[in-house]
Amino acid sequence: MARLPILWTFRRCPYAMRARLAIAASGCQVELREILLKDKPAPFLAASPKGTVPVVVAGEQVIEESRDVMHWALGQNDPEGWLDMPTEGHDLIDACDGPFKRALDHTKYAVRFPDRDVVDDRAEALTYLSDWNDRLQRTAFLTGPRRTLADMAVLPFVRQFANTDRAWFDAQGLSALTTWLDDFLKSKQFADVMTKYTPWADGQETVVFPASPQG
Repeated sequence: MARLPILWTFRRCPYAMRARLAIAASGCQVELREILLKDKPAPFLAASPKGTVPVVVAGEQVIEESRDVMHWALGQNDPEGWLDMPTEGHDLIDACDGPFKRALDHTKYAVRFPDRDVVDDRAEALTYLSDWNDRLQRTAFLTGPRRTLADMAVLPFVRQFANTDRAWFDAQGLSALTTWLDDFLKSKQFADVMTKYTPWADGQETVVFPASPQG
């Protein structure tokens, strides 16, 4: 039996979260190795010296970016058609990964950026949240009537931002965005990728993810 690809991951990281979402949706199984970012195992750093998750090691192939991991998994099997989305979906992910993520970091980790104004950074993030909310007022998901890669790539970051100050987030009148987020947080899909695992150690029993392959 061929060895499963290895997924190095950290449960709360939104980049790793969206990688797990795509892998779970594809049903293509991997060996999941949970790490602690403050205590990175040597085999992880040997595979990917940049030291950030997610990382997939599939034979000789090393995939080090979350969007690439999503495409790798869904390129093998995409039963829900996440990759079938308008071009604008990629633009939405670009905005999430670029200016929105920067504003999120400046807000969440404001103490690290004493030269910045957290009010301005939160307002910058709100421009993207408002745009996504406007979209979701017109359609059930970001690019139309069904979820696509854009939704599942953006949701973990909206979750992270909302969690920085949920009371503030709920007070912004983003009703469609809030419903979209909360439906995701209540879903089995989210619960399945947020299972807690003991950090990987050499010699431990293999953790197969997802537990059941796609039929």
